[in-house]
This record gives sequence, C-alpha cells and structure tokens, in this order.
Amino acid sequence: MTNPVGEAKNEILRVDFDRRVTMQFRGSVVTSDAGLLAYRELDDALGLSDLAGEALADARTGKNGRHALVGMLRQSVFGRLAGYEDVNDAERLRHDPAMRWIVGGKAAKGRAASPSQMGRFETRWLAAPENLCALSELSGRWIDRVRACRSTDEIILDMDSSVSPTHGEQEQSVWNGHFGCTCYHPLFVFNQFGDLERCALRPGNVHSADGWEQVLKPVVARYRGTVKRIAFRGDAAFAQPNMYEFLEAEGIGYAIRLPANQVVQERISDLLRRPVGRPAHYVQRFYRSFRYQAASWSRSRRIVAKVEWHHGELFPRVGFIVTNLRYASKNVVAFYNQRGTAEQHIKEGKNAIKWTRLSCRSFNANAVRLQLHALAYNLGNFLRTLVTPERIQDWSLTSLREKLIKIGAKVVSHGRYVAFQMAEVAIPRRLFADILRLIAALRAPPIPATAT
Repeated sequence: MTNPVGEAKNEILRVDFDRRVTMQFRGSVVTSDAGLLAYRELDDALGLSDLAGEALADARTGKNGRHALVGMLRQSVFGRLAGYEDVNDAERLRHDPAMRWIVGGKAAKGRAASPSQMGRFETRWLAAPENLCALSELSGRWIDRVRACRSTDEIILDMDSSVSPTHGEQEQSVWNGHFGCTCYHPLFVFNQFGDLERCALRPGNVHSADGWEQVLKPVVARYRGTVKRIAFRGDAAFAQPNMYEFLEAEGIGYAIRLPANQVVQERISDLLRRPVGRPAHYVQRFYRSFRYQAASWSRSRRIVAKVEWHHGELFPRVGFIVTNLRYASKNVVAFYNQRGTAEQHIKEGKNAIKWTRLSCRSFNANAVRLQLHALAYNLGNFLRTLVTPERIQDWSLTSLREKLIKIGAKVVSHGRYVAFQMAEVAIPRRLFADILRLIAALRAPPIPATAT
C-alpha cells in the first residue's frame, strides 16, 4: 500500500473541470466503513465476541503475538460484512481506522493484522479440528444469546442446499450435473427470523440431503426443552423415511414436499380433469388430504395435495406435501410455501456476504471460510431484525451494507478520545442515534453493588 498513513504532497490529484478541486488519499484518517461501528456496538452489547473467545483455542505457541485471537476473528467477520471477503483485502483494511478500532487492542493505535497473519489465522489456526468444530457451533451459540431478546416460544426451521461454484483446484470441488458447474454443495438451516442456525460445506457431487443429520440434529438438540414447539420445512430432497422418523420421534411438526408418483396422482385423479365450464380468468385451486404409505415407510402418513388451474395453461400445476400437522389442507400448503424465505436468505448470503467465495485449496480452509461468512451473515441479520428503526426495517443486507456500513468519515484523534466525523447521506444522525439507542436497550442491566 502506497503511503498508508498519509499521502505525499507531490501525489495530490487534480481534476481539469475545476483546478480548485484536489483529491487526497489518506488511508489512516479517513474511512469508508464508519457504519461498522454500529455493528461493533451490537457485538459488544450481546457479548458475541466474548462467546467466540470462550469457544476458540489459540494455537499460537510464541509469546510475541501481536493481535488477540478474538480481534483477528472480528477482523475476519466484520471485513466480510463490509464486503471484503478476501484475505488480501487486509493489506488496506489493516490501516483503516474503523477496522482498527473494531479489532481493538494494539490495532486501535497501530495496525490491524496483515494479509499473511490473516492467512495463517484462517487457514491454519481456525482450520485445526477443534477450532473448526467450535466455529461450526458458534452461530448456534450466538443465536441462543440473541433468543433472550426475542419473545417467541416457537422455532421454525427451514433446510435447503445451495451451490458455490469453484474456478480452481479446490479439494473436493466436483462437477454437479444439476447445477452444471464444478462446485461445492453446502447445506443450510435457517430459522423464521432469517438467522443461519448451522451450515456445512460438502463436496459438489453429493445429494441435496446428504449429511442432514450432522446439520439438523445439533440444532434440534439445542432447542429441545427450551421452546414449546419446533416445526420443520424442506423441499423434496428431504422426503426420506429416516427424516420423517427423526422428526416424529422429536415431536416436531413438519411439512416436506413429496415427489409425485402414479399412486398419489391416482388419489386425486378427479382433480386433474379440467373444471367444467368456461375457463376462469383467475387461478382455481383445489386441495385434498389423504393417507398414503410408500413401500419404504414403516407406516402411513398424511399427504396434502394442491392442484392449480391457471388461465391459458393446458395442464394443472400439482404438488404434494407429506406432513404430520393437523392444520386444514389449505393452511398446510400456506405454511409450506413460506419455506421460500430460506431461498431468499441464501440469495442474500451470496449477494451481500459473498459466501460463495471459497477459493482456498484446502477443503478445511474453505469450510472455515464458510463458517466465517455465516457469522458475518448472522451479525448483519441480528442488527436488521433487532435494532433497525421502523423506516429501514425492510432493508436487505445489501442495502444496509451500501447505506449504513458504507458511511464515509474523517477521523480526528484527541488526547482522550477519537472522533469519527461521519457524512450524513442515506443515514442521518437521528437515524444512527436511534440504532444506538435500540442497541443500548439490549444490554443487560448492571448488577447492583451489595452493601458491605
């Protein structure tokens, strides 16, 4: 980085349309990510970094460690939240004043970790088996901490897989005929608030439901006995007898799409005939509920069928759902259709957090990167769902990054404090103050001193 702590006088830039206008690049006194301070405040209010410090083991053996493990984790997570998903971005981020104060410790008055330090941190220390396991559990621990701030006694889990295309020689990246590319095939579980409960990186050629036990069962175990009701939704990839039996044994209500076959279609054969009369100009929907037992099932289960006749279409749209819910058929379909929000969460992870950027050669290192992306996604979602004022509650993670995180600020250092002089464009002072006020309300009240 050229002159990271300030620009040389002879490198001032001018424009021709007005020679009075000059441009100076001062990496250590100006930041374009001042909005990250609100996320750091939320992190501190909820104690998320403290949870990470308790879970991760510091594998460094030397005594001259420049940066604390938790500080480097913050640099990884907050950097991804701001759109810096590559280790090489640390070359400039290490001098950024917002990032330095977020990392804390020695970095606040000096520099954050370098690309080589961040590379070792992510590919060596976090990739160690004990830390990778702890990292996989950390999103769940963060969500447990946040759950105290939400008034709900019901958890709805949505499971879905996705594609992360690869463009190099990453370990276990394999051609997938369905997606038409060489890729990884990660698996995700979200709750109804959009939090990413757990995820796992998998080779590119596995079935969509492969390894669901390792992802779903730990999530269910965390909620067992702590909420009144757990519900589950999944697409046709998860229509497996062992899935049904597990959910039923845990007392979990589920709605899972069932692939069509000749037997179930015969049960609704009368609904597959075009309705009598002139074709309607609106969608005609018909529902039916019946019992069905496949050859691989140990017992019969309830099937809900939906048939839709659309104007101008020759054949109906037909769908089947296997469920143990006691809702009316129409309500079962409505409950299942809300599973589409999980696909939107995955899209946000891809667009706002860039969690498809898994470019390390080692599979474990890429698994670490996915977990770091998951933590960044959850931190962004916590702020969106917990402390955003009403006027911006509908903003996506991408909008929050572009308008809240990307606030330009000049940094002025004084003897006892540092002032971030922030620009007021998309986020005025009052709106930012409202966010800080809502964050302050999440803090646990101080423990009163006992009389002696």
